[in-house]
Amino acid sequence: MGIDLGEARIGIAISDDLGMLAHPMETIQVKAGRFTERILEIVRDKAVRTIVVGMPRNMDGTFGPAAQKAREFIDSLKAGAPCPVVPWDERMTTVAAQRSLHEAGKKARDQKAMIDQVAAQIILQSWLDAQPLGGI
Repeated sequence: MGIDLGEARIGIAISDDLGMLAHPMETIQVKAGRFTERILEIVRDKAVRTIVVGMPRNMDGTFGPAAQKAREFIDSLKAGAPCPVVPWDERMTTVAAQRSLHEAGKKARDQKAMIDQVAAQIILQSWLDAQPLGGI
């Protein structure tokens, strides 16, 4: 499972059973509350083996204030998740997601509903691509 953590929304992506291709799945509204519970529900329902959380980094590789929130979020997931929770560099994923949606013909105003899911998909696909074949 891939997660793009945002202030207002959390994008969720899931891989196929072979762990080769990531697919957008869901957007969770942060202000609705209970988002950690919803994520853990998906983990159980989909038998997720690894949770990959986008870790915000500055372009020079350093960590900013958003990284601390991501670390706290990762710690809260680790407390309840039945599988490993790993941070993964998310630099430029939102930009790549916007570009991808634009190329797919989605207008900017229509992207809001999907942008976080596609960013999560990019995070997860990047992580999957970095794994040894058959390694997950």
